[in-house]
Amino acid sequence: MPTGEKIVRVGTSGWSYPTGEGRWTGVVYPPGTKSELSYYATHLFNTVEVNASFYRLIPPATARGWARITPPGFEFAVKAWQKFTHPKMHAEAAGKVEEVTPADLEKFRAGLAPLAEAGKLGAVLLQFPPSFHASVQNVEHLGMLLGALADYPLGVELRHRSWSHRKAETRSLLEGHRATWVVIDEPKFPSSIRQEVEPLGGMLYLRFHGRNAAKWWKHDRAEERYDYLYSEAELRPFAERIRGILAGAPLRRAFVLFNNHARGQAVQNAQTMLRLLGEVPAA
Repeated sequence: MPTGEKIVRVGTSGWSYPTGEGRWTGVVYPPGTKSELSYYATHLFNTVEVNASFYRLIPPATARGWARITPPGFEFAVKAWQKFTHPKMHAEAAGKVEEVTPADLEKFRAGLAPLAEAGKLGAVLLQFPPSFHASVQNVEHLGMLLGALADYPLGVELRHRSWSHRKAETRSLLEGHRATWVVIDEPKFPSSIRQEVEPLGGMLYLRFHGRNAAKWWKHDRAEERYDYLYSEAELRPFAERIRGILAGAPLRRAFVLFNNHARGQAVQNAQTMLRLLGEVPAA
């Protein structure tokens, strides 16, 4: 059970997977669970990444409800709206190309406000696709978003190798806005970003996507990409590195989040990580 104020926060990317072969109902949540978020926050972890905010703006009333049903000390990492980070995906959903406007940013901030006011907004995640290269235009766009959301702790996930090719410039841009460079574990291809596990801007943020290389680009169902269960041997080096970072550098927060969600594998791996970090005793 999550308790108290902790620097290290371990959890999963999303909490509701009710359909499909990888559903959590009956696997993570007992049948008849009335509030999955309440169950998650009470019995499992002290943080969660919000996926719904990627697909649509979150109404303030919804965010107030999340804050109300989660215990003290629980924190949300809220994924930014796809219009900000995935314009092509947003255009397909909206049926037209739309520019990001000040009104869009204000509506997004309005959805964050209830969590921030409750002291439960741990971070805002700007997750960009592999097609987001380190071009002049994209660097300017990223800088605009970092400035517009500067009131919040920010994590930036970059996937294309061009960003790590210009590591010093990327670090300087992020650090100038007190944002952290999200470290991702996923199958590596020639175009994939190369990273070390390290904090930036006073925060460490790791996302585990799984290592299902065979299904990463070619799959029948989207959930197949993230269908992967890490072994304890695969997670142990990360736990050791996290402990080393915590021993050597003051941090505001360290988020460790698992996105290999099929059939609750993310929950199993997050629990393993907690044990390896010493947050809970070994079974």
